Amino acid sequence: MAADCPPWTPARALTEVAGLQQQLRQWDDAYYRQGLSPVSDSDYDRLSEKAALWQKCAGLPPSRAIPRWPADGRQRHPVAHTGVRKLKDKLAVSRWMQNKQPLIVQPKIDGVAVTLVYRHGKLSAVTSRGDGLQGEPWLGRALAITAVPPVIPADAAIIVLQGEIFLPRRQHRRAREGGGGDRARVAGLMRSQSSLPAGQRLGIFIWAWPDGPPSLQTRITQLSEWGFPLTRAWTREVVTAEEVALWRDRWFRGELPFTTDGIVIHSLPAASQQWRPGHNLWSAAWKYPAPEISTGVREIRFTVGRTGKVSVVATLQPVPLDDKRISRVSLGTVAAWRRRDILPGDEVIIGLAGQGVPAIRRVVWRVAERHYPAPPSEARFHEFSCFRLTTACREQFLSRLSGLSERQGLNLRGISRGSWQQMLSVPEFDHLLSWMSFTPAQLVQAGFSPVRSAAMVRQFLQARQLPAIRWLQALGVPVPRQAARHLRSEELTALSARSLADWQSLPGIGAERARGISARLQDARFRVLLTFLQQQMAKIPQTTVRQRGDSE
Repeated sequence: MAADCPPWTPARALTEVAGLQQQLRQWDDAYYRQGLSPVSDSDYDRLSEKAALWQKCAGLPPSRAIPRWPADGRQRHPVAHTGVRKLKDKLAVSRWMQNKQPLIVQPKIDGVAVTLVYRHGKLSAVTSRGDGLQGEPWLGRALAITAVPPVIPADAAIIVLQGEIFLPRRQHRRAREGGGGDRARVAGLMRSQSSLPAGQRLGIFIWAWPDGPPSLQTRITQLSEWGFPLTRAWTREVVTAEEVALWRDRWFRGELPFTTDGIVIHSLPAASQQWRPGHNLWSAAWKYPAPEISTGVREIRFTVGRTGKVSVVATLQPVPLDDKRISRVSLGTVAAWRRRDILPGDEVIIGLAGQGVPAIRRVVWRVAERHYPAPPSEARFHEFSCFRLTTACREQFLSRLSGLSERQGLNLRGISRGSWQQMLSVPEFDHLLSWMSFTPAQLVQAGFSPVRSAAMVRQFLQARQLPAIRWLQALGVPVPRQAARHLRSEELTALSARSLADWQSLPGIGAERARGISARLQDARFRVLLTFLQQQMAKIPQTTVRQRGDSE
């Protein structure tokens, strides 16, 4: 556990725990009193776990109790709402299903949970879930919902049903359209003092009859006869976890008349006297993959790109999202990071942007004490900085080397940023092109195997034979591809001697780009590299090695 504990003083731990507990209480109030969901269930659960961890780390006793409403103005449930256990994958589903038969599976509808009470067949009470023991009285509002039968053909003194009031949808596909936030909309409609808007329909799905018959199928059939047909229409018998997974996937991709966020598996419940909030051994949920997920920020790091641009990266507590495991995310420029105000200890929501790139959508919780790390001076790094290796230049120097390895650079296969970082231990690594003269023995001393060292040196030798214009492009000279095609046979000395007019005469090069090319070629620091490159390219005859640049 110590590895997960933040490195805080006791005083700061008290401050942070108190602040997070206050936020959780505010969310409790919004959820239980107002029927609102400021954060998702999973995000709330994660922050509750974080509060408990921080308390344990600081040696504090648990202090958050489940919120309870005062009885005044509230209505008790005849049978408590228990909630359901959440299962993370098919293996967990399979384990949970062991020794439980019969079993049924239903969509987990995104709406508002309620209790319906019928006395001698007449609807006499409707109560919002609230805290599971008591909630808001909604009978008047429920009687305006045509899907809720005001009378059922039953003579029992009392029948208690639990279910979900939801917004009907037309051919809703969860995989394509997402959730939609229907729970908050339904809660708002049910709590409103005005009449339902014209044309506004609400539906009801019954998922529990605590004191119903001992057969699940008998319960479902009876509910349908009473006027709750959706329960039978959207209930399937299952025996294996594979069948559960099949229905989960089918309902995730198929067209449904409501929004859902997963599936729920039910076995025969315990007697209603045993129902209490947070205790349910007979039902479990397997939710759909979250389009977003919350996680904690561990560290803020600054990187310097090959052109000297300073970027900010947040290191995260690793979390699964879609089919990826996310442990870091870019925050963009220093200015963008400062605007977003994200620091270690903060809880953030991440999602996948275009091309599946993880991105921080919003901040759920910020730690109280804000200590901002100092970024590198942006004035110190630019397109002409860090051609030589120094302590201050290490980050940009590595970024420049990594760019040389890329396909659009010199295409040095298998030589990653990590390889370059290891290679920096060679004492002779002084400037950006020092590696061109390295021997296998030097690389072995840096920790590479003899076979790998020999293969890397062969690539270095082959790189010398690439066209000079390819080298200039790899080193950051902004020559466009269409212009480079006209220069494949020119030697380095001829390219370096080109005038502004010469460059501007080539396709794709205007006056501004020509000035940028000339500025790079005339820079004294860059010309030192070109001199070294010229010496290395002259060491091996052009005919001894295959011309990779012409075929790639």
